[in-house]
Amino acid sequence: MIKLFTPLLITLILGCSLSANAQVAPTDEAYLQQVDPELRSLASRRTALTLDNVRQVRALPPSPLPAQDPPYFEQTIKGLPGQPDVTIYVVNAKPGLSRPGILHTHGGGYVLGTARQYIRMVQKIAKTLDVTIVTVEYRLAPETTYKGSVQDNYAGLKWLYDHSVELGIDRNRIAVMGESAGGGHAALLAIEARNRGEVSLVGQLLLYPMLDDRTGSSRPPAPNGGHFVWTAPNNQLGWRAFLGMEPGSAKVPAEAVPARANDLTKLAPAYIAVGDIDLFAAEDVTYALRLMEAGVPVELHVFKGGYHGFNMLVPNAALSKQFDTAFYDGLRRFLGIQP
Repeated sequence: MIKLFTPLLITLILGCSLSANAQVAPTDEAYLQQVDPELRSLASRRTALTLDNVRQVRALPPSPLPAQDPPYFEQTIKGLPGQPDVTIYVVNAKPGLSRPGILHTHGGGYVLGTARQYIRMVQKIAKTLDVTIVTVEYRLAPETTYKGSVQDNYAGLKWLYDHSVELGIDRNRIAVMGESAGGGHAALLAIEARNRGEVSLVGQLLLYPMLDDRTGSSRPPAPNGGHFVWTAPNNQLGWRAFLGMEPGSAKVPAEAVPARANDLTKLAPAYIAVGDIDLFAAEDVTYALRLMEAGVPVELHVFKGGYHGFNMLVPNAALSKQFDTAFYDGLRRFLGIQP
């Protein structure tokens, strides 16, 4: 069993074991050939998630632990009216300066993950770019639907904006960022920020974002998508929990799903990156095209042979390094940071 535990990898141990010699069913051989060679050792079939094994994973000890540098602190902030208080983690605050700030929302299929598990990843970004990052401990589904978690995340963004001076943040250089379900939350947060008109964003950075409940439910996935790591059945469970109803139907409210939003005009410029065999590849490309059609500047990267979360699972692969380099370069451009 591999000993490396990243926030995303925790979600992968449900129903299967991952090893350097993971076995793939013969029927998957054709799909495996489409995986980048350096990523194949961790390509494994998934068994379907259930709420029972979701709860088992939630009970695991937090991993990985935060690093010592840069410093971070935990803060409890007031939620929006009628909502409970929200826990956030603030990384690399430097009062007296005026640097970019990022509001981060973590991944986990809307049902898994914690902001604390992502602090170490956030610390690396904050240190590399010398920025302040706030990551939000939003409430998870199914205990709370999108109606609660979206408001938790907006409370975190508004707090970051209101406390920009004491955090050393330039209010004119704030972006939102997330990966997987966190990317979906970041996209919803960009829409919420536009609608409320209180916080102006310079960018929304969406890494293999989970944007459309119809993928794998009312709309079949792309033939090559979602055979590894995050599958259509798991996607249905995540969206069902997040929405509080069956995904894919005409009854799903547009406010809960970025891909269902009718109006994408005047949103913050977007950076979207995804592997071409990720379950989310088609929906991410479609969303990028819709943003462009709405007049929103978009930078889109599709990585050949990449499954969901490949850069976190096999960080030393050449494709993962290309992914991370492009992401850091994009962050610098969006935040106005000189190389």
